[in-house]
Amino acid sequence: MTTHTKTTAARPAAHGGVRTWFITGATSGIGLALARAAAERGDNVAALARRTDALAPLTETHGPRVLALAADVRSAEDLRTAVTTTLQAFGRIDVVANNAGYGLFGAVEESTDAQARDIFDTNVFGVLNVLRATLPVLRAQGGGHILQGSSYYGQTAHPGVGLLAATKYAVEGLTDALVGELAPLGVKVTVVEPGPTATAFLSNLDVADTLTDYDPTVRAIQKSIGELPASAFNSADRVATAVLAAVDADRPPLRLATGTTAVTEIRAALDARLAELDAWEAVSTAVDTPTTQSDQA
Repeated sequence: MTTHTKTTAARPAAHGGVRTWFITGATSGIGLALARAAAERGDNVAALARRTDALAPLTETHGPRVLALAADVRSAEDLRTAVTTTLQAFGRIDVVANNAGYGLFGAVEESTDAQARDIFDTNVFGVLNVLRATLPVLRAQGGGHILQGSSYYGQTAHPGVGLLAATKYAVEGLTDALVGELAPLGVKVTVVEPGPTATAFLSNLDVADTLTDYDPTVRAIQKSIGELPASAFNSADRVATAVLAAVDADRPPLRLATGTTAVTEIRAALDARLAELDAWEAVSTAVDTPTTQSDQA
């Protein structure tokens, strides 16, 4: 399996140094910032969203180098059509930014079955739809880069974000397998794990009905999030700059956390996980089947 280490490098000379990006969720937040940053440096961009009105300034500024494509990641047919249109315009796809998604806030018990299924339909099955539509192109090319949109909630969670974190953990789990599957085919993979970012994410958040038993935990955290100063949220443009650095690297990271909060929270979660693994190692390994002499023969 390919080892990923964080390095920086100049943009490759292949294809005249111009890449073609296929970006979902491109009308706001990190998706829009990434589409803008890629276009501004001369790359081609297929910008996908359910409604493309917000992409008008981008297409007006950059002309035919930016395609505004109406597509819902929940629709495999929409994505196949978008891929075909992108190939007709640009001939190839170099970077797939699997960015579309939204959040759900509430205790695990508070979330309805419909809310749980809806968020998985977009955040997980939407990711799978994008992969199924684009990977045949990248495999045929013998190269490309998949950017999987996750969050620091793909490595840790707190009360209120259980369903959101569940979707991000799912994306990270399938990506851990995907990287080994695609490495021999020349396709790179990076999971992007942003911390709090100044986007429309919070305003687009779905919220579960409340049970008073969860007021001391879920509602307390909801209140604390609402009281965060603007300085607690990173600029989407700065996140896009970090993503571009990863894409330009000779050996891009498998995981790219963005922002101090993400780095701190992920490190704390990993340290706690390792400490508990060590503390319970004797109990864990005691379940191993004893090695007998006949087994060694």
